Amino acid sequence: MLKLALIFLIAGLVLGALGFGGIGGAFVGIAKILFFIAIALFVIFLILAFLGGKKVKDTIG
Repeated sequence: MLKLALIFLIAGLVLGALGFGGIGGAFVGIAKILFFIAIALFVIFLILAFLGGKKVKDTIG
């Protein structure tokens, strides 16, 4: 997902530099949304990993 956000960001910057400000801004906006979704998923999975890891450790030990 971060790869897709980077592609949209680069496309938006290129379009903005070429004078297509409206669509370039839209691409940058999409890139920001995808970036924050990726960060939110990372945090959620990190929390789940910590919670799940404790349960497995307590069960084995």
